[in-house]
Amino acid sequence: MLERITPLILTYNESPNIHRAIERLTWAKKIIVIDSYSDDDTGEILQNYPQVEVFYRKFDSFANQCNYGLSKIDTTWVLSLDADYILSEELIKEIKYLPEEAEINSYIVPFKYCIFGKPLRGTLLPPRKVLYQPQKAIYQDDGHAHRVIVEGNSRQLLACIYHDDRKPLSRWLWAQDRYMVIEAKKLLETPESELSFSDRIRKQKILAPWIILIYCLILKGGILDGWHGWYYAFQRVLAEILLSIRLFESEKLPKSDV
Repeated sequence: MLERITPLILTYNESPNIHRAIERLTWAKKIIVIDSYSDDDTGEILQNYPQVEVFYRKFDSFANQCNYGLSKIDTTWVLSLDADYILSEELIKEIKYLPEEAEINSYIVPFKYCIFGKPLRGTLLPPRKVLYQPQKAIYQDDGHAHRVIVEGNSRQLLACIYHDDRKPLSRWLWAQDRYMVIEAKKLLETPESELSFSDRIRKQKILAPWIILIYCLILKGGILDGWHGWYYAFQRVLAEILLSIRLFESEKLPKSDV
């Protein structure tokens, strides 16, 4: 199976992460990277891997970036990854021995979130379709995030991918603020009947940060992870507070001032 897969990675200033992601992909004959004109050492790091082919595209949305990447895939399967996704050895082995299943067009993989390299017991990360047939797939934007729509049947794999972002907190804060502007716009412009239950809670502004704190520490067992669990919980609470502030701003300020 491995010889029929091309990994696809999006990058923008991912020098703290990209080498660890690529090191788990050395089995691939070719790796496609779509870079949004990084101005750190990402390009120099990628030059150390001869199987990496880099294409440059100015970022406009995650979905458009991913769809552009899919147009560069010429194998039967694509493994779509972020630069801070680290394949577990168990997942590589599981993929290697996947049987031929004509009715399966995509595979869903669970995630383990890491704080400074330590996997947590439980996080907010849901399983994701990351391995699929590119000719049957298209990406769509979903708030600040994106999701892939794949025709046909899916199956979930057992082994995991580690989400292990080592970029500094300042970069995380910068990204979260950008994301929450988009999330606030989505929550305010989507009809209430079309919002998920969790998005309806987030739209209330006051409750969501407290619910996230309890969910991460108690229901997901983060308190058992020590300070790593508290760090993650505080990250998620801060993200929800940023969203609440952006919602207040969007609702109260004149449109021309937002």
